[in-house]
Amino acid sequence: MVRLDDARRVIAAAEKKSLEIGQPMNIAVADEGGNLVAHVRMDGAWIGSIDISIKKAFTARAFDISTKDLAVHSQSGGQFFGIHASNDGRIMIFAGGVPLKRGGKVVGAIGVSGGSGDQDHAVAEAGAAAF
Repeated sequence: MVRLDDARRVIAAAEKKSLEIGQPMNIAVADEGGNLVAHVRMDGAWIGSIDISIKKAFTARAFDISTKDLAVHSQSGGQFFGIHASNDGRIMIFAGGVPLKRGGKVVGAIGVSGGSGDQDHAVAEAGAAAF
């Protein structure tokens, strides 16, 4: 289970990493069902990335894989090509979504958007590490 205090801790760690790299981010945390638990839009983060961060968290939980890894397999000719069109458009295959695990089981996810794919993934990993 991802509780609100868990989500706040994950977001705080992600915000810290975002400040370190100098890139404001949108940070979303989802629970086991892929439902939003908490979201933060840092000052200066893109408004368009609000939706993207939430969808990255959903995607990482829905498929229990980082969106960075899913993106590799969803390119033309890949085994998951076209997956982005599933789930009524809720699937986001840009880097920045990372599952949250407890006891080896995926119980939620973090989604980050606002920078490059590498920046988004690094911030998401920092948040996940605090879980």
